[in-house]
Amino acid sequence: ADRRDLEKFKMFLNGKELSKVTPEVITAFETSLRQDNLSTPTINRADSTLRSFFKHLAQEYEIADPTLEISASKSARRLPKALTYDQIMSMINAALRESDPITLRDQAMLELLYSSGARVSELIGINMNDLSTVNSDGGEITTLKLRGKGSKERIVPLGSFATAAIENYCVRVRAGLLAKNPKNNSALFLNSRGGRISRQSAWQMVLDAASAAGITEHVSPHVFRHSYATHLLDGGADIRVVQELLGHASVTTTQIYTLITIDKVRKSTSM
Repeated sequence: ADRRDLEKFKMFLNGKELSKVTPEVITAFETSLRQDNLSTPTINRADSTLRSFFKHLAQEYEIADPTLEISASKSARRLPKALTYDQIMSMINAALRESDPITLRDQAMLELLYSSGARVSELIGINMNDLSTVNSDGGEITTLKLRGKGSKERIVPLGSFATAAIENYCVRVRAGLLAKNPKNNSALFLNSRGGRISRQSAWQMVLDAASAAGITEHVSPHVFRHSYATHLLDGGADIRVVQELLGHASVTTTQIYTLITIDKVRKSTSM
């Protein structure tokens, strides 16, 4: 059965290289199976076969695994469940391993995700000169420029914890990574070879931190963005401000977050 699934996938690829397969290609393949009126168990089996196949390719040949970014249950596209503050903190703490200094980078990436609500594509695209310091009545504030969908740019303030984590990474780790590839001095987050960190690595780092923290819920970089928005609204932030911070073109997208927040408040008061 596995061989048959892989044969179908090979025909669908029509000569496209495995290293060029994106999450969108996997989703399109599954859509094609549905259009062939195959049963849900058959489609789920094909999905499972592809996951195993790409996991093997990632381990043996370092080919990026496009199935990582696709939620296993696609029954309904809904917002991920926000993590609690304690769960977020446990992941940030679990990301750092004292024996492995490069994990200071991972911790800084998680702090930044939670402090800015950045999308994963925005996170890996951050350059050193996107960070700025602004003087305000309350002291110095670090701001971050993010390049969002449709080349829209926005400036978000970073909390003191994220700022400290980024400084720690830059001082203790980044210079050593940059020495391996001095031409790449613009990117903030570098991989072990000194190149810009990939989307795949950012995803894997979040999954590893969740695993280390013992969190069993579905976790992804977007869960941090969603938790950031939900926690801001829980804390009384104005919906228009949250819309600006998230870079949403439409306020309707942000209103989904307020519904979740309102439901949460009602449940906690009705207990």
